[in-house]
Amino acid sequence: MPGQQEHPAENAKAEQLSEGAERSDGTHLTTNTGMPIEDNQNQLKAGTRGPVLMEDIVFREKMMHFDHERIPERVVHPRGSGAHGYFQVYESQSDLTKAAFLQDPSVKTPVFVRFSTVVGFRGSADTVRDVRGFATKFYTPEGNFDLVGNNMPVFFIQDAIKFPDLVHSIKPEPHHEMPQASAAHDNFWDFVSLMPESMHMIMWVLSDRGIPRSYRMMEGFGVHTFRLVNAEGRSRFIKWHWKPILGTHSLVWDETQKIAGKDPDFNRRDLWEAIEDGDFPEFELGIQVVEEDDLDRFDFDILDATKLIPEELVPVQRIGKMTLDRNPTNFFSETEQVAFHPGHVVPGIDFSNDPLLQGRLFSYLDTQLIRLGGPNFNEIPINRPLAEVHNNQRDGYMRQTVHEGRVNYEPNSLGGGCPMSSPDGFRSFPEEVSGQKVRHRSESFNDHFTQATLFWNSQSEVEQQHIVDAGRFELGKVDHLHIRQRVCDLLFHVDQDLARRVAEGVGVDEVTGDLSYLEDSTAPTPGPARGAAAPGNAPSLSMDGQQGSASTRKVAVLVADGHDHGSLAPVLEQLEAAGAKPMIVSTRLGTCRGDGGEVEIDKTFDTAASVVFDAVLVAGGDGSAETLQANGDALHFVSEAFKHAKPIAAIGAGIGVFEEARLPDVELAGAGDAATVSDHGVVTAGSGAEGSALASELLDAISAHRHWGRDVSAVSA
Repeated sequence: MPGQQEHPAENAKAEQLSEGAERSDGTHLTTNTGMPIEDNQNQLKAGTRGPVLMEDIVFREKMMHFDHERIPERVVHPRGSGAHGYFQVYESQSDLTKAAFLQDPSVKTPVFVRFSTVVGFRGSADTVRDVRGFATKFYTPEGNFDLVGNNMPVFFIQDAIKFPDLVHSIKPEPHHEMPQASAAHDNFWDFVSLMPESMHMIMWVLSDRGIPRSYRMMEGFGVHTFRLVNAEGRSRFIKWHWKPILGTHSLVWDETQKIAGKDPDFNRRDLWEAIEDGDFPEFELGIQVVEEDDLDRFDFDILDATKLIPEELVPVQRIGKMTLDRNPTNFFSETEQVAFHPGHVVPGIDFSNDPLLQGRLFSYLDTQLIRLGGPNFNEIPINRPLAEVHNNQRDGYMRQTVHEGRVNYEPNSLGGGCPMSSPDGFRSFPEEVSGQKVRHRSESFNDHFTQATLFWNSQSEVEQQHIVDAGRFELGKVDHLHIRQRVCDLLFHVDQDLARRVAEGVGVDEVTGDLSYLEDSTAPTPGPARGAAAPGNAPSLSMDGQQGSASTRKVAVLVADGHDHGSLAPVLEQLEAAGAKPMIVSTRLGTCRGDGGEVEIDKTFDTAASVVFDAVLVAGGDGSAETLQANGDALHFVSEAFKHAKPIAAIGAGIGVFEEARLPDVELAGAGDAATVSDHGVVTAGSGAEGSALASELLDAISAHRHWGRDVSAVSA
């Protein structure tokens, strides 16, 4: 366990055991004090049918511990999934920072990462539309550094004093505790309609970024502006980024709703199985660097958490890579008890004056006191630093360290002055600060729409339509017309076409952009645009067209008895060689026999659905094709994958399944042809074609992730 320390007192007790005593080898039950238990099946009673006796210490201890097994779940980010791994810097970053873990490329710094949804309770589904948490604990030689971020680079609010209001509004409404894990209700949109600073974040949440395909395929952002300080005391402002090696990809909305029923643990399971299979998730750590003298050169304030620095203005420098290679041994002990805190920094990393960050420095620390039982949560094994801990903090709930000696204060002479301050320790950057004490928002924070417009302009037509559809769904759940009206009027200032398209679907007749209602609100009102925050279109903000990889992608292979094994086997072999994960799906479990060989069936149509796969392949062979063409589940499987713009392929007679499914306006190869045809991610090869050609085309189609050029308006799946 990272940071786990030896306890001298425990070693001493072991040595003091009497010579005749035998230590437990782990095969027998004991109480929490180590006493062997003779009977774990029955309570101690006065006679076989008599009353239970109060002196049954075995039962009382067991039940007492069970009654208190649950700890309060996190207020936000309660549903998460974690993994262990390591980080290596590519080359020394000594010019930027003196942080030790960013110096030596040969050193592997242990990490623990927790991914999470934000709004839903622990029992909610993984695939809801929501922000995703991306928190990383680095166990460095100078102490733990926690990079606490999300999969979106901006946030809903500018000042932490609004955080309780934001969370209260987005959580289930308190009078009936509905809806679960969803922002689609009146309270949230009422809040948003009165907080125009939220509009940039709203664009991200309504986009496909709110429904990531996998934790392994989403970006991470530190959100806030931090400082890096080098050994000479020179400071630069930076933004943290995580870039997934597999690329950034998403689900589609129809998929998310179906997956929530088919497999509510979809993202959690994906992460766990990838690591178990040796397909270790990898992320590159990137930074955007802004010199102190350049702080005011932008048309936005980099201390404003509702703003990002477009990569087109300040490129991301990739400085290292993180590899997640080990699943937790125990979910509660590690994933549930891990405690992150943006204030856990190391020398060479410092804070900015971002008012949202400054508030989080209190909030994260404060919440651990009740959730993890007191001030000693850092002694829980998953939270223990690898660096030795020396201070005069003592006692408190759940204290595990056994201190020796009499000195618990500083300065002292009885302990030789130890522990004492370190000349190489953390030192806040000596920024000059002056001003009156005020409760006021900087005017540089007042442009709430320019970057929201930039985000909209940077999306492809398909991505823009998804934002419109998401807006219609969310506001369609809002009962009060005046709230829907106000949100559409805010959207008008992002883009007039966007606002009108959303309004058409939610019963808002006229959108004028009138924000006069905000004059009666206590929230800061928007000011004029400060200018173009970036080029009119920032390609880095779009996911459409990102070429990923077929590696680790799950391919459903639809097969029945009588399949052409000779044409299927080499395709499966080529997919596996590229790192794809083909799984055989059929009408029953067992072995599927074909001409020239057989395959073991992994899933049935009863237990699998196209929504949990990345691509579909239909095997050839007359017998197999006839069975699948007559099977409604198989036809729905193919049609649904086609509707969701996924790659689909068929071999020989299997093309008949596509014809029976009546896929619209798609060019298909003839079943007996020697050609391979690829049309908008639909790959078909006749029985006379080379299997390697089909496999190659299918792998290319899988790497493209989605194929939006299809006309799916008439597909009923």
